[in-house]
Amino acid sequence: MNEKPETRENRKVLRGLVVSDKMAKTRVVSVEHVVKHKFYDKTLRRNHKFYAHDEANESHSGDLVEIVSTRPLSALKRWRISRIVEKSKK
Repeated sequence: MNEKPETRENRKVLRGLVVSDKMAKTRVVSVEHVVKHKFYDKTLRRNHKFYAHDEANESHSGDLVEIVSTRPLSALKRWRISRIVEKSKK
């Protein structure tokens, strides 16, 4: 219960692939993480989709981006795109 409020220094940073760019100023970013099965020790790939804010509409589908946690911007958006790591090859 004595948790400190999140400051700018310790925001969560994730890296993922832009899956959809069809909304204005919003991108759907798919972040993949690897988990190990508890019993079988098999490594599994899991994906989670995040809605991220893109103020300038710079990123497009297929881009590798870095997203940062932020205050709630809408009903679904809790992340914003901090930078584009790699543009898509299209």
